[in-house]
Amino acid sequence: MLVFGGTGDLALHKLLPALYHLHRDGRLPADMNILALARKPISVEDYRKLAERHCRAHVPRASFDAETWRAFSARLDYFPMDASQSADYSRLARHLGSHCQRGRIYYLATAPSLFEDIAAYLSIAGLADANTRIVLEKPIGHSLESAQAINQSIGKVFQETQVFRIDHYLGKETVQNLMALRFANALFEPIWRAGHIDHVQISVCETLGVENRGSYYDQAGAMRDMLQNHLLQLLCLVAMEAPVRFDAEAVRNEKVKILEALKPIAGLDVRDKTVRGQYTAGRIGGQEVPAYYFEKNVDNDSDTETFVALQAEVDNWRWAGVPFFLRTGKRMAKKSSEIVIQFKPVPHRLFHEGQANRLLIRLQPQESISLQLMAKSPGRGMHLEPVELDLNLAQAFRQRRRWEAYERLLLDVIEGDSTLFMRRDEVEAAWRWVDPIISGWHAFYQRPRPYPAGSSGPEQAHSLLEQQGKAWLE
Repeated sequence: MLVFGGTGDLALHKLLPALYHLHRDGRLPADMNILALARKPISVEDYRKLAERHCRAHVPRASFDAETWRAFSARLDYFPMDASQSADYSRLARHLGSHCQRGRIYYLATAPSLFEDIAAYLSIAGLADANTRIVLEKPIGHSLESAQAINQSIGKVFQETQVFRIDHYLGKETVQNLMALRFANALFEPIWRAGHIDHVQISVCETLGVENRGSYYDQAGAMRDMLQNHLLQLLCLVAMEAPVRFDAEAVRNEKVKILEALKPIAGLDVRDKTVRGQYTAGRIGGQEVPAYYFEKNVDNDSDTETFVALQAEVDNWRWAGVPFFLRTGKRMAKKSSEIVIQFKPVPHRLFHEGQANRLLIRLQPQESISLQLMAKSPGRGMHLEPVELDLNLAQAFRQRRRWEAYERLLLDVIEGDSTLFMRRDEVEAAWRWVDPIISGWHAFYQRPRPYPAGSSGPEQAHSLLEQQGKAWLE
């Protein structure tokens, strides 16, 4: 496995700890080596020390073992090179030497602007053949046009079966449990449709700001960074039909159908069905945090959104008329990722009290599934209260270690299983739906609405639901 961007945060904080866990559990091929590639002129030994320092910080103490690390670090190698320079790939080919004929995985933990060059230069150096795979981190481009250009360039060098477009949300345990919940339990299938579901909420909220990603984030914003990929992937898993079998092509075929069934949001609908926001100064966890435009490497007059809320509709037989409310934001009151399936009330209210049933699927910070039901409270009279049937996945499977998303996805790449990865047409269908929204914001000069850091977003995001008699689950 060759990791471009081997000294970056993604490689050091996510990829190497995940590979260490796979090594510790005996999941990696015995003869597999990991070659980190980056511009930093350091020795192999210095890189191993750097990797150890970061792995100790990001691997639970109980999981880190010095002897296991020594065996794992023997797999690590480092090669200084500039991924944007064609000549360095000839040097890389010479460095690989006789190992050139081995199966190789190229992991592009770099800026998307380098994807096309890396693929082309690998081909020129004779390092791309039928025995290779390439992993692309999101985002794939910043628009439909740029995504198509990247996909076309990658496609000239690699077959689609060799390309793994990664979205780490799809590696989360609860995201996959969503498929198990839907397709392995007869309880939900008859009611998983417009006749019984009032609306769906999908929220991914963060307390963090842009951290060290200011220069990237100020060009991307919440729509491109989060909604176009993570949230739309979650929407697909909630709304998709059961695939004819559980394999990569069948699953991805059904996800593409959902993206193609999304009603376009364009023109005046952009003003009515979407909300942009940008955080101002506020307090989170008792600490003062600055406004977005005072963050490092952010334009002081930036109109980049750090929050997006919108109403989507899936225009097909199962979901016609059911609104899907999507929301994501930075510097929010709490960190949470959750899916709310709000069922319709019973046809006739027999008791004075009563609420509609709700299914809550939490992805983070704790993975759990909760079903809200109505039950009689103890005592005289028929007084009802909502109670929850909780499935805490960590407790239910407490004898087994919880895998991190990258562990599962990296192992799938090694084994050639692309079920949890995005196909080319899937990425382009998502951009095809998102682009008119971004264009509409600019056409109507729709600047982001301010919201204080530590809040639940702009007031207009709450109005989006309130005007339909609904509310975000807080």
